[in-house]
Amino acid sequence: MLKIAWSPKYCHPLPEGHRFPMEKYNLLPEQLLYEGTVTEDNFFSPVSLDEKWILNTHDDGYYLKLRQLQLSKSEIRKTGFPLSHALVEREVHIMHGSVQAAIFALEYGIAMNIAGGTHHAFSDRGEGFCLLNDIAITANYLLANNLAKKILVVDLDVHQGNGTAEIFSKDDRVFTFSMHGAANYPMHKEQSDLDIGLPDKIGDEEYLKILRNNIDPLLELVAPDFIIYQSGVDVLASDKLGRLGLSLQGCKERDRVVLELARHNEIPMMCCMGGGYSERISYIIEAHANTYRLAQEIYF
Repeated sequence: MLKIAWSPKYCHPLPEGHRFPMEKYNLLPEQLLYEGTVTEDNFFSPVSLDEKWILNTHDDGYYLKLRQLQLSKSEIRKTGFPLSHALVEREVHIMHGSVQAAIFALEYGIAMNIAGGTHHAFSDRGEGFCLLNDIAITANYLLANNLAKKILVVDLDVHQGNGTAEIFSKDDRVFTFSMHGAANYPMHKEQSDLDIGLPDKIGDEEYLKILRNNIDPLLELVAPDFIIYQSGVDVLASDKLGRLGLSLQGCKERDRVVLELARHNEIPMMCCMGGGYSERISYIIEAHANTYRLAQEIYF
């Protein structure tokens, strides 16, 4: 069964006009239920993650300041969010959603988090709509509990997974692969184990060729026993922040490449959603929904 993390806390209200589309966290499960891709039984409700697993990845001092709402104005500005207790609780629930989804993936082959993909959170700070890094926390949880020995992070969000790269820069148990817009945020890129910077306006055919040429050899090179997939849909040509040129079908084929590779090689995978900022919310929902449709088609 496809297990999916979702919580009302994912839909924390933001000031009117804020460019981060919180409404997608309600609309996506509604769409999946309406069309029959999933039922209520597919969803589970995350809770607050035990802070020992957060501190297993993030700096104690940073997390204390975050919990006590003591970040400086500059630190808050870099996150892109107005800081509040509700926002921090939202983030902690997202962390548990990804950890629990990874545990379900060990049983079912794949599991998803409606939110997550907070790859801009560093060990000691937040950036780019990310306060804590669910990819890193999940990987470290699996390693600490001997549930995985070698993890491959496949980050196909349009923005480089800079926080994840920093966190695992000295840990060879986690291989970080980021394929992103070369000229997009962040302007200063961290060094992943494999970075592929893409030119603006790259289309479906060239994008998919580059992806296939790189991800297939990675399985042999890395020999992972778990994959974490950041499936941001800000690669779409319609995305306000993305600058790439993928169609909805191209984005879907991107997901198919990753999911079929994991399924064929019997490597458990946890998928988190990442970014998506198209002007029309329907494009964002359709692109995200395709990931879930493919998971059902390929795995179940």
